[in-house]
Amino acid sequence: MSMIESRMSETDRYAYPHRVLHWLVAAVLLFSLASGLVLGFLGFEGATARFGQSGTDLLYTAHKSLGVAMLALMTLRLITRLLFVVPDHEPPLPAFQRVLSSTVHHLLYLALLAQPLLGWAATASGDFPVQFLHWHLPGVIGVNEALSERLFQWHGWLGWAILGLVALHIAGALFHWLIRRDNVMTRMSLF
Repeated sequence: MSMIESRMSETDRYAYPHRVLHWLVAAVLLFSLASGLVLGFLGFEGATARFGQSGTDLLYTAHKSLGVAMLALMTLRLITRLLFVVPDHEPPLPAFQRVLSSTVHHLLYLALLAQPLLGWAATASGDFPVQFLHWHLPGVIGVNEALSERLFQWHGWLGWAILGLVALHIAGALFHWLIRRDNVMTRMSLF
């Protein structure tokens, strides 16, 4: 344990519910991006040829369910962010790092809230079932194939943007952990 970690108190860390939600979001995002990339690259026909009809149906249901889970988790995460104090960086971050960190975090929050809503609207407007596990959820928009196609395109683009933001977030975490060796990683760790 480093000197910084040994001096760290629980008040120097994010609230435990916020830390748990962070890692749950990370896990859901990993599987959501992976399934989205498979579906994006293969398309329906390619996925059906590769995995069969039942495998493809399972993949789509899993991706949609992960999206609904992401929306719920990010809503809870936003609530915890508003309810609990965000700890100050100790030692303080240089101005450029503070601005970059804040920008990436805010864009991730916005993107991870918008992405499942875009997917939901694209699915509903394409007259496809909106599912969470085996439950069918109401569509949030009427059927409109041209709109559905456009929304799916935006959903794909936003997925790539999220991937880029996550790469920046992980690069920043690794920088703090391996190079600066400060307490940034400990602030969000579960243990």
